[in-house]
This record gives sequence, C-alpha cells and structure tokens, in this order.
Amino acid sequence: VQLQASGGGLVQPGGSLRLSCVASGFTWDYYSIGWFRQAPGKEREGVSCMRSSDGRTYDADSVKGRFTFSRDIRRRTVYLQMNSLQPEDTAVYYCAAYGSCNGPPVEWGQGTLVTVSS
Repeated sequence: VQLQASGGGLVQPGGSLRLSCVASGFTWDYYSIGWFRQAPGKEREGVSCMRSSDGRTYDADSVKGRFTFSRDIRRRTVYLQMNSLQPEDTAVYYCAAYGSCNGPPVEWGQGTLVTVSS
C-alpha cells in the first residue's frame, strides 16, 4: 500500500486548503482510509476516517462542520477539504489506511505540512 498525500501549505486563519491522497495498491473493499495529523510536540490525532463498507465518514469533534472527506475511487484518490482553518489546525497531515475506523492506522505515507498563520 502506498499513500501519497499532497496539498499542504501556508494559509491565513479562516482560509481553506484541499489535501489529496493517491492510494496505490490499496484494496478499497478491505481497508478503511482516513487522515490523521500530528503537531509539533503533540500526540497523533485522528481527523477523519471513511469506512470501507459504505463510505460513511467519522470526523473528529475538532473538525466537524469545517472539514469534508470525500473519495474518487476511479482516480484512487481521497480528498480532505479544510475550511475555516485555525492556527490549532497546524500540523503534518497523513493519509492512512485503517483496518477499521475504530482502530489505529496500519499504513501511512509521507505527510503534508499545513501551517495556519497570519
């Protein structure tokens, strides 16, 4: 499984970014897929996870109503649309494969840095 995330960058508070992740060697019926982030000096935090069986998404309370997770299976790509970004959203964001959305990530690729600052 290879998961390649992109789309990070510097954005002002209140701004938006869209992250993309291309999944290679990924079995959509077997793995769930999602995003987690890690800020400097902080523990890993799950952001959003999409269940493999039906595409239902589970979002962290900290991002509900601001982040939207979607997928394009034909393009083997998932997206994380991030709106109303705040400085506390600053972190490296990782695209990851999950055995289930209840558990920890089992595979992940190189992250993409999101910096929210004025």
